Amino acid sequence: MFKKVYLFLMLATALACKASPSKPIKVSTADLVPDEQQVIVCKKIAELITNYNYKKVELNDSISTVIYNRYIKSLDENHSYFLASDIKDFEKYKTVLDDDIKAGNLNDAFYIFNVFQKRYIEHVNYSLARLNKSFDFDKKETFVYDRDKLPWPASQTEMDDMWGQRVKYDLLNLKIANPDMAKNKETLKKRYTNLLSQAGKLSNQDVFQYFMDAFTETIDPHTNYFNPSNAANFNIEMSRQLEGIGASLLVENEYVTIKSVVPGGPADKSKQISIDDRIVGVAQGKIGEFQNVVGWRVENAIALIRGTKGTVVRLEILPAGTSAGGKPKVVEMIREKIILKDQSAKKEIRTYNNNGKAVKIGVISIPAFYIDYNDYKAGNPNYKSTTHDVKLLLDSLKQENVDGVVIDLRENGGGSLMEAIELTGLFIKSGPVVQVRDTKDQVDVEKDDDPSITYAGPLGILVDRFSASASEIFSGAIQDYGRGIILGTQTYGKGSVQNAIDLDRILGSPIKDKINQLANRVSPGAKTRVSTGSQSTYGQLNLTIAKFYRISGNSTQHKGVTPDIQFPSLIPLDKYGEDTEPSAMPFDVIQKSDFTKAGDFTSVLPQLTKLHDQRMATSESYKYMLEDIADFKKHETENSVTLNEGELKKQRDADEQKALERNNLRRVALGLPALKKGDKKPKDEDLDFVKREAGQIMTDYISLGSKFTSISTQ
Repeated sequence: MFKKVYLFLMLATALACKASPSKPIKVSTADLVPDEQQVIVCKKIAELITNYNYKKVELNDSISTVIYNRYIKSLDENHSYFLASDIKDFEKYKTVLDDDIKAGNLNDAFYIFNVFQKRYIEHVNYSLARLNKSFDFDKKETFVYDRDKLPWPASQTEMDDMWGQRVKYDLLNLKIANPDMAKNKETLKKRYTNLLSQAGKLSNQDVFQYFMDAFTETIDPHTNYFNPSNAANFNIEMSRQLEGIGASLLVENEYVTIKSVVPGGPADKSKQISIDDRIVGVAQGKIGEFQNVVGWRVENAIALIRGTKGTVVRLEILPAGTSAGGKPKVVEMIREKIILKDQSAKKEIRTYNNNGKAVKIGVISIPAFYIDYNDYKAGNPNYKSTTHDVKLLLDSLKQENVDGVVIDLRENGGGSLMEAIELTGLFIKSGPVVQVRDTKDQVDVEKDDDPSITYAGPLGILVDRFSASASEIFSGAIQDYGRGIILGTQTYGKGSVQNAIDLDRILGSPIKDKINQLANRVSPGAKTRVSTGSQSTYGQLNLTIAKFYRISGNSTQHKGVTPDIQFPSLIPLDKYGEDTEPSAMPFDVIQKSDFTKAGDFTSVLPQLTKLHDQRMATSESYKYMLEDIADFKKHETENSVTLNEGELKKQRDADEQKALERNNLRRVALGLPALKKGDKKPKDEDLDFVKREAGQIMTDYISLGSKFTSISTQ
């Protein structure tokens, strides 16, 4: 179905070549301005959303006001940069942004951003100047750090007072740890100077991304535009692999610095690259010219270094410890496909005691529903995917004779719909997994057609508030089939389907040639464009095109999946979740699918719940978890901090001592030794009480001798 929709979108789109923004409003000599490519991309996004988004939202003055409010909030949610006079000036744009978007006029949005940028630089410069003055840390004074419910400062004097307090707070934090004020002021000076440096590296792509976010998220929370670098990162997350040299990078003191190396990757195999080496130049191919990347933003440098598998990239490297004036060495590498194993599904085995008998529970943690679409479309049978990885892990666990399996989907925000269906198929015989209703109200039932079952034993699914989308399809199907027990807290509630539209394919020739010509002209405020390596040219639109429903007929939209055995949520349910999003679609119900249940936990759940509750009544770990939740709610209401050194130090010491004592109590409850102040927590130490209890619930189920999910694998 989705391939047909994607093809239709591609065939249905036509571009008007003539598009040029009206004259920008001047703010400063450092203004960023939109380019003609962004004008055309903006119009196309508006057209696609208006015509093909599931919600069929019309761009009008009411929507414009919401876009405006979101945009202002994204720039200055804490009311710390704009003056009240700025906000009054911007109000004339409240009901015109819809017309701007349809016309591709980005000047109003860029004007608002340029005012923000001007204020940001002014306030940081004021902070730098304020460091030259003296501070009284014995004075009874309070800094309000959470200002989102306060009005914007009415005058520059009020703004300066607020930023003066912020500087004092930053300095006081350093002073409590180190009384050397000269050194502390130098530390802050470097920090503020770095903020100015980073602000100076912003490009018109950043502004365009901010504004497109405000626009698309007004329509619905999951329709999103990704600029080229963000699109590349999104697709890496989806596939859990990339094509490059296998090194992670950060910017330190203006240098693009290597912080880790993937074992077996090109960087590792070169034997010429080490942690903290600095990259000063990048060249394409064996004879390409080096581009100096000192002072670059890390994503721009990464764009040059990544590229197609099998191509050559050369780096100029200053080894760690070498002075800035040293001669760099040149390292030549052939890019390869890098598998991000640390971000793939993993397994572990936990052993529980059941009346003297050892029960082995295999736990598979799945961070996302990922798939390498390129390999899949190319017909590679060994393409990287969640289902392929989990199948191998399940086979391994069966060889190790586990008695039950827990699939940990906590903080799994979803991913590929196909993978959710395929993964469900590992645990059930053939049958429907999810229903999908499109913009024409036509319902497709997506099925698992493979009658084989990889694992037929006792199964638990662990979820939390950040388990979303594909996680909810999978856990909902397992629950509806009666195939496994759902454990944890209510899930996120994302019941919508997105199609990833590559705008490079939409903006085809001859328009593409026209835009390429325009993109090569650099506008005064557009900043020099860099080679994008393996990145796209125009970015990607993830467009909401359908809504999914469980085979029971219920949507997971808003309500998510409710666990069979529930835990208190460490994640505030009133702060995070689809039901907290103003533009989210409502919950509804359609006709159920025709399916045969694999099991029924109705009679066993009361017993399992009773055993769980009995343990929790005497569990120190459970008590500490409830105390953590209460503490979080208490601190959530705080919005200020004292600037009196004695009071703050006393408060910090008390908080630190309380945290140490609480942590040690938690450790002892889990059978681990207490730590002394200053001790480092041992690596790979497991303090995950919820995962432990999930395994214990599965052990209870196994001990009851229940056969609700024993399915023939023939």
